[in-house]
Amino acid sequence: MKKITTLLPMLLLCAMNLPVFADNPPTQPAAAKQLPVPKETSSVTRHSVKIGASTIQYTATAGNLLVDNGEGKPIGSFFYVAYTKDGVSDLSRRPVTFLFNGGPGSSSIWLHMGSFGPVRVVTSNAQPTPPPPYDIVPNQYSLLDKTDLVFIDAMGTGYSRIVGKGTDKDFYGTDADIESFGKFIQRYVTLNNRWNSPKFLLGESYGTTRAAGLVDWLQKNGMAFNGVILQSSWLNGFVDFPGPPFSLDLPYELYLPTMAASAWYHDKLPQKPADLPAFLQQVRQFALGDYAQALSQGDNLSAAQSQAIAQQLHNYTGLPVKYILEAKLRIDPFRFEKQLLRGQGRTIGRLDSRFEGIDADAAGEDPSYDPAGSAIGPAFTAAFHWYLANDLKYHTKLDYLVENYREVNQHWNNGQRIDGQEFPLMDVEENLRQAMTQNPHLQVFSANGYFDFATPFFETEYDLDHMGLDASLKNNIRYGYYQSGHMIYLNVPALKKYQADMDKFYDRVLQH
Repeated sequence: MKKITTLLPMLLLCAMNLPVFADNPPTQPAAAKQLPVPKETSSVTRHSVKIGASTIQYTATAGNLLVDNGEGKPIGSFFYVAYTKDGVSDLSRRPVTFLFNGGPGSSSIWLHMGSFGPVRVVTSNAQPTPPPPYDIVPNQYSLLDKTDLVFIDAMGTGYSRIVGKGTDKDFYGTDADIESFGKFIQRYVTLNNRWNSPKFLLGESYGTTRAAGLVDWLQKNGMAFNGVILQSSWLNGFVDFPGPPFSLDLPYELYLPTMAASAWYHDKLPQKPADLPAFLQQVRQFALGDYAQALSQGDNLSAAQSQAIAQQLHNYTGLPVKYILEAKLRIDPFRFEKQLLRGQGRTIGRLDSRFEGIDADAAGEDPSYDPAGSAIGPAFTAAFHWYLANDLKYHTKLDYLVENYREVNQHWNNGQRIDGQEFPLMDVEENLRQAMTQNPHLQVFSANGYFDFATPFFETEYDLDHMGLDASLKNNIRYGYYQSGHMIYLNVPALKKYQADMDKFYDRVLQH
């Protein structure tokens, strides 16, 4: 989830000097609550997986590591699962990749059980997955032949918990989250003798926000990285929809190619082109060209100009010209998800617009649920619990918090401190620019699903093109595009292509 809540204005309260009477002494502040601090434990098991023509023998370690407050006092316990290839004689030649989902408020079971881990849960492609039993299969698309893998659950999710004298402020915020993950990675690298190993980060969704800030934080604390993979990125809170419908034109322009891709997939275009990438390039040019110029005129746009733009929007989205004109040429993505299949009594997914949902109120403005999320959530949840207990032999009395949006988001600080200046929303483009500038060998791969309304691919391109990056470093950023949604791996042909792109990316990076 990547919607930003409105920031409330701060109220300044004037303190009153009241007399203190002898028979009414001031109340002493209560002592800070001390939460239990668990021991660091782990379950170590051994397995194998066939990837291509090779069979990889590997060790799985599921456990927790403590992070402290800088004074040696534990404040958090991070849960992780690490997969390391057996028989490696020189760890300085073996890459290690740290992977995490986002939210904020999501555990990392999605990447863990769907993308590049050594096992994968089988789900139906663009359809609701039937109830259990679910198939958990060896993952031929794992990256374990290229790199060791460490999947990390963010604080307040999975089995990761605040401990000791830790508080929400230590973890629930843009900067606090980055620092806490940095401390975990420092500790993992130290305990496992990986300081001289090639290192990569792979984040999905808000995990890309974290990864862009985290690589900067770690490098400034003495740990250089070789590569960063940003899957389904959200890098700039100012570029999306931070205000009322007419406060900013740019989001409508940046979402348009995703709308066009979705209309293409569902056969709603007046004339469907055969070549999707070529078609979307036309939409990109229109979005930041004629469409942007029209929106910039606001109420001064003539009726004839409005009609011409609405007709072109119809050609690219399949929505009726009349509807587009009534919306004043500004198509909200949630309304689009409801409108595209309205005549069929169906909606399309936000995380993946290939999925279709059924709303009780077919006349409503927005979908009542995301059919993509509900189609796969139970399968991932059940499969991970079964796998953890039966294959990884990890047992605890804690509840595994697959998603904890309510607690985490309730306390989340959306702001960010950049070079000593406070900002009300995050923008980690500057962190990534600094990381790439100060380490010109750092390579970045941006993975994008065409049918993703949560983090539209054109918005990612816009963000990465507006970092202020030196021209000499532009080729350090590569892109991958897939006929899938936010969770690219839900479409197996897309996952296969994603893995092939990752093989090339790791080979390219490690040749430097």
